[in-house]
Amino acid sequence: MKTRKIPLRKDLLSGEMFPKKSLVRIVRNADNSVAIDPTGKAQGRGAYVALDPDAVLAAKKKQVIDKAFAVKVDPAFYDELFAYVDHQKARRELFGDTK
Repeated sequence: MKTRKIPLRKDLLSGEMFPKKSLVRIVRNADNSVAIDPTGKAQGRGAYVALDPDAVLAAKKKQVIDKAFAVKVDPAFYDELFAYVDHQKARRELFGDTK
């Protein structure tokens, strides 16, 4: 069988390339609101974040997402992103890579 190419995306926080399925997408919509995109298909400018809760905490201090999207992001969004990343990381450790 022919091997399929695995799409790679750059992690916004570390700058490393990872398989797309091991990252979570963050999207800035047309109305300049920033949201987590678990489907990876929402319209808007996207950026990817690895499943590393420590990196999300560091990003909150440096306001990396604010700079990447050129929009002021609510600090509560970083807390939501931390909770989502922590949950997904724990889920992958329990059940393996189900996606």
